[in-house]
Amino acid sequence: MVGRMVETESGRQIGRCRDMRAIAGRGSLKVTELVVGRRGRLEHFGIGTPRAQTPDAVPWESVVRIEGSRIVVRDGTELV
Repeated sequence: MVGRMVETESGRQIGRCRDMRAIAGRGSLKVTELVVGRRGRLEHFGIGTPRAQTPDAVPWESVVRIEGSRIVVRDGTELV
């Protein structure tokens, strides 16, 4: 997932997936967001804090499909 371009169904590029956020469940993880962009890259390496004023994630529920080197999300999806 990391490194793939995140774009909408109509082709608008949102940014590259730099990491994923998840919550721990009973013996498993549930992905909640895809972290994108420059801030996401810094967060991936432990620099800065998550959600520090700048939108940097796409909700997992917005993902429509994963194909090749891209992750396609619903049109209208914005960073949160």
